[in-house]
Formats: sequence, C-alpha cells, structure tokens
Amino acid sequence: MSTRIGFIGMGIMGRPMAKNLLEAGHEVTVYNRTESRCDEVVAAGAAKASSPAECASGKDVVITIVTDSPDVEEVLFGEDGAVSGAAEGTLFIDMTTISPDVTRDIAARLEEDGFQFLDAPVSGGDIGAQNGTLTIMVGGRQEAFERAEAVFEAMGSRITLVGESGAGQVTKACNQILCAVNLLAVCEAVSLAARSGIDLEKMHRVVTGGAAASWSLEHLGKSIIEGNYDPGFMVKLIQKDLNICMSAARELDLPVPGTALANQFFRSNEAHGEADLGTQAMFKAVERMGNFKV
Repeated sequence: MSTRIGFIGMGIMGRPMAKNLLEAGHEVTVYNRTESRCDEVVAAGAAKASSPAECASGKDVVITIVTDSPDVEEVLFGEDGAVSGAAEGTLFIDMTTISPDVTRDIAARLEEDGFQFLDAPVSGGDIGAQNGTLTIMVGGRQEAFERAEAVFEAMGSRITLVGESGAGQVTKACNQILCAVNLLAVCEAVSLAARSGIDLEKMHRVVTGGAAASWSLEHLGKSIIEGNYDPGFMVKLIQKDLNICMSAARELDLPVPGTALANQFFRSNEAHGEADLGTQAMFKAVERMGNFKV
C-alpha cells in the first residue's frame, strides 16, 4: 500500500532512505534547506517542496532527519514549519538523533495539536541507509508504530518499538556509546599492529573472524587501514551524540568514563580541523598521541 510521505532532510542518510521509500512504491516529497541536495532523489521520482509546510501538506506521514534538536524544532514549528502545513492526524516520525527530553516535549506538543508522533533514530550508517538495512529504534504509541511499519520496512531490517516517546532516543544513546568505545578499541588494536610491524590487512582479516568481530572493526577498521577518512558519519555528529549520552548519564548520576574518553579523542580531531571527517578519524588522534603514522 502506497503512503504519501513528506521527507525533510537530504543529508548522507536522508537521500538513500528517501530513495528506498520510492523503490518500495511510496509517494515521496522532499525538502532540504540546500535545495541542490534534493536533486538526486527528485531524479529518482520524488517531488520537491519549497518549504517544510509544503512538504507536509497532504501527507500521511512526515519524516525528519536533520542535524540536532534545534533543527528538528525549527523544521516542525518554525516559520513555514511542517506542522503549519499538515492535516490533523498526520503521523510525524523524527529519525534524527536528539535529546530524549526534547523528543518528549515534541511528542507532547504534536499530540496536543492532534498529530501522532514517533521518535525513530537509526543505526547502520550510510551503508545501511543505502541497502535499506538500518536498525530502527522506535519510541511512541503502539497505534502509531503499527501505522508506520510499512514505511520503516522500506528503510530498515531490524525495527523495534522499545517504549514510550523518548525511548528510541535513549536506545540510540546506548548505541552511540557502544559505537564510540568500540571504535577506540579498533584504533588501539590497529595502532599496536602497525607499531609491531604486523601486516594490517592480514591482522584485520584474522580478527574479524573471531570473538573480537564487530561492525566498527569490519568497516571502520578497514577504512583506517586503507587511509580512507571519508565520512559515513562525521566526527562533529558523533560528538553531538556523545554530548547527549553524557548529559543523560549526568542527570542519572551515572558514570560513563569510556564515553568521556572517546569524546576527548574526538575533541582532538575537532581541534585539528577534522570535524567533517568520518568517525574513523579517531585513529588520527591515536597516531598523534603515539607519535607514529600508518
């Protein structure tokens, strides 16, 4: 069954996600502040809107995947925001990674105005977005989740309603802690192999087949060894996410020392002008600390 979808945010993740919705037979209209980023999806069959309000007009579902909490609030509630163009009963799905507290506030505002809302951040990076195999962690009401299932299935392969509004964002924070700390282990392992004179490709092939295997090791470890720092997910974005993680932990008086350590390595990246590189650029900070170069 085709769903009329407004999709706001044509970044590294949004473009392939919107294309997968088109391929699944949904009717998609896209919006992005930088209009040229819509071109690839428009060429694949999407319509282009000139504002979030126009993007939401006449739609069953409106998806947002932008940068941070203020950006979500702006495209929803700002001038010509999506809410002003949407009909009562529209289902809003925010797939951005933002603060759980802000998410709960957005949910309350939208439901008060007669809309439905789900927070549905994703994991799997640009590769998962392209392949339609994202993990989608959802917070919200069961009724809204059931309404969105066909839409989610076009973009992801593991889709779970984990709890009420904000629960998706808390789960994503857990995911980002694991990604960041795991990546630090990958960087340290590659650095030890490099300094010891081990063939890095052989080391990588061996350890990805054992108990140490992980997504970060397989994909980001490979990029590090190849010297490829192109962003599937940028340093500045993981830093935004880690700040969310540490803020949530601080409110609970919960120590997260591994998360804080990963944050410091990424801060070194930022200090060296590497904020727009992929998260595997953490290895550059490790190289500087160890005074070596692969």
